[in-house]
Amino acid sequence: MPLHPQYQSYSKSQIAYYTAAVKRILRAFVAVHIVLFAALAVRAQGPAPNSSPSSTIASIKVTGTQKIPVEQIAAASGLKAGDAVTVQQIQDATNRLAALGIFSDVNFRYTSKGNAIDLEFQVQEAPTYPILFDNFPWFTSAEIGDAIRNQVGLFTGESPDSGTLLDQITAVIESLLTSHQIKGAVTHQLLAAPVGDGMVMEFRVEGPRLRIQSVQFGDPMASESERLKDRIPDIKGQPYSLFAVEVFENEQVHPLYASKGFLRAQIGPPQARLIPDAHDANDPKQTAVDLTIPIHPGPVYSWNGVSWQGNVALQTSTLDEAVELKPGDAADGMKVEATWRKIETEYSRNGYLDMKLSAGPQFDDSAHRISYRVAISEGPQYRMGDLVITGLSVIGERRLRQAWQIAPGQIFNNEYYENHVKILSKPSRDIFGDLPVHYNEFGHLLRPNPATHTVDVLLDFK
Repeated sequence: MPLHPQYQSYSKSQIAYYTAAVKRILRAFVAVHIVLFAALAVRAQGPAPNSSPSSTIASIKVTGTQKIPVEQIAAASGLKAGDAVTVQQIQDATNRLAALGIFSDVNFRYTSKGNAIDLEFQVQEAPTYPILFDNFPWFTSAEIGDAIRNQVGLFTGESPDSGTLLDQITAVIESLLTSHQIKGAVTHQLLAAPVGDGMVMEFRVEGPRLRIQSVQFGDPMASESERLKDRIPDIKGQPYSLFAVEVFENEQVHPLYASKGFLRAQIGPPQARLIPDAHDANDPKQTAVDLTIPIHPGPVYSWNGVSWQGNVALQTSTLDEAVELKPGDAADGMKVEATWRKIETEYSRNGYLDMKLSAGPQFDDSAHRISYRVAISEGPQYRMGDLVITGLSVIGERRLRQAWQIAPGQIFNNEYYENHVKILSKPSRDIFGDLPVHYNEFGHLLRPNPATHTVDVLLDFK
């Protein structure tokens, strides 16, 4: 076959090169179309959106869940084995799961077997929070929880911070109130827990006016404590709030028992009894609350020492000196907690900003003694980096820099920093002298650099 005139002047090697190139292009073209054809074939196996149901669900699988039973999640999707569905219906079910608020991410995939599909929902659980039923003295928390559990299939005893599951929980509480002829609107908000760390989802009813009329303690030591008697007005006469009562227990009742070695005292939960308001004869509704705080003191524990692990920067003898208790003393729980704070302060004074202390109690219940195993993770030692000041005049900034006593490169003293920012919370003559310095807001921040083990101090004045 003669060559096209365009190629007659080309050498054999050039012709061979272009021929091979054309073959490569043709092979790539065919391969692309094979892939596209395969992809279209796979897509054709699944149900097409916006079409009549064309695939039947053979099975439903859920992956990624830890706290919620798989069958409950599948039920919440609204789909079940045997249903004929389209892709759009599966997507709608996925959206329903995502809207609950208990998942941070929900996806689906399926594999085809003829006209049937095996469906899989892939979920990632979102944070959920313990629930506090704040002012519902008509019911115990357990009774409200049981009512929710009976009507909300995915309820685990905790609540998401948003979503349709939160709305369902609210609706059940409102229904419970209505069934007892109690008028009021149920609200909810995420708050710092009254005891310990973390957050709680607090539910309240707005409407009924409930006040604590009396406070009783379930143990003579609390009833006879003059210090507690002085603090009872913190809750007596105040609106009934389980949150406020738990704060009172933690800040007033618990220290009384812990300081005397009752380290396993069981305090609460508070018990509320509704009575007619004695101060309003014209309106004898049950608006007053008699409050009882149960207390089971348990035994007094004696101190049996502490062992330390992980400490390098501070010697064991230095740590031992921080402990005020001696073997055989009543294990004053407040002094024990103060010891851990004292050690943390000592580390932070020496630049160990990332130091972590974990104190594990070792109870000897037969001898009523307690010892502690304390693990210390010191982390790196930080040194002073830059002092960044914004919002002051040039002279004001100069005065502040002159007053700052940690030079760049020196070991960072966090205790000094904290004391200094307290002084700076309002204009101080100790720092600025007679200079007229005025500011309404003061912000401060530490900016550690783990790579260089330095920390910058940022001070902002407005």
